[in-house]
Amino acid sequence: MEKVFRKISLKDKRNYDLEYWLSKTAEERIAAIEFLRQQFYEVKDGSPPRFQRVVRVIKREPR
Repeated sequence: MEKVFRKISLKDKRNYDLEYWLSKTAEERIAAIEFLRQQFYEVKDGSPPRFQRVVRVIKREPR
């Protein structure tokens, strides 16, 4: 991953983050999201989220 440093004025209205990400391919953007997601779960508790088990009891009338 290329490190980019840019010093800008608060008066500068250009959105450099948006320009940067729009210059990347869809594959590069997805890879960056996956990298950040993995880092988050390593810091949080070391395990990715799991699906929650949902059980629903339905009472039916006898036939």
